[in-house]
Amino acid sequence: MSRTFSVTIAADPPARLDKALARDVPEAEALSRTRLARLIEAGAVRRAGVVLTSAKTPVAEGDVIEIAVPEAAAYEAVLPQEIVLDIRFEDDDLLVVMKPAGMVVHPAPGSPDGTLVNALLHHFGDTLSGVGGERRPGIVHRIDKDTSGLLVVAKSDRAHHGLSEQFARHTARRAYLAVVHGVPDAGDPRLMGTRGVSAEPDGIVITSGLARHRTDRQRQAVYFDGQGRHAVTRARVLERFGAPPALSLVECRLETGRTHQIRVHMAHAGHALVGDPVYGGRRTLAQKALSAAAYDAAKGFGRQALHAAELGFLHPVSAEPMLFEADVPPDMAALLTALRA
Repeated sequence: MSRTFSVTIAADPPARLDKALARDVPEAEALSRTRLARLIEAGAVRRAGVVLTSAKTPVAEGDVIEIAVPEAAAYEAVLPQEIVLDIRFEDDDLLVVMKPAGMVVHPAPGSPDGTLVNALLHHFGDTLSGVGGERRPGIVHRIDKDTSGLLVVAKSDRAHHGLSEQFARHTARRAYLAVVHGVPDAGDPRLMGTRGVSAEPDGIVITSGLARHRTDRQRQAVYFDGQGRHAVTRARVLERFGAPPALSLVECRLETGRTHQIRVHMAHAGHALVGDPVYGGRRTLAQKALSAAAYDAAKGFGRQALHAAELGFLHPVSAEPMLFEADVPPDMAALLTALRA
């Protein structure tokens, strides 16, 4: 089953069919260029009764294009599970949820269930819209399994399309709190001599390409000279712990959102996250600089000390500015209490 609607190509169209449709398809249809390209490949787009199967097909002003959008199929690959969710906001189009550390966002090899998606499918019941052509929660962005914090999830196609565009344009606001080794101070000559690191008025900026490590496919690595996906992290020190300072609480703001970005960038700068089993390297704590309680709390912290504390965006339907903040969870709060003492 599918519904069909027509689009008339407006004046001065882009040369390609997919780009012209992305411009001229009504916003209410909530069809991204990627989704339109998939519909073209599937033979769901016609002009004068002729199926158009190439996104590069030339178009002209006045062309009438018919698009058949299939009804959303059931998402049977993942089963709903009754898992408690910490929902901070919800309406007809989206919800904002606080993901706990230890929960995987989406099922994957090694994590087939117990994920955020399993929980969302149970929570939504029959209210799901056909995000991306399947009745499933619209995961717009992700955070690592052992990172806690805020996530926005789309419940409708129009919300998914609007939120995805904001994340792609890097206009969504995301701030993380991290406890790191050392102090990433712009006055440190070593840090300022690290490739890709520069100073700004209230902190530092780390700019590089990010891509899979050449030999360890489970890790990401920093690259330069046009290699990898462009990534920018801004970091400023909020608190210093120890005498002399051995650890610090840092706010990291993402201009881009790449896999493991903060963890990789901070490790590259020489300030790996406390508890990070992948990028922490051989960093050892300066035991004499910390109290016994602070040293034990940091050494025994069981995950990367990273929390998605702030999330802001424009509501994809009403365009209302939305900003959410979440305090650190109990384990990270206990770590900070020990360090402050």
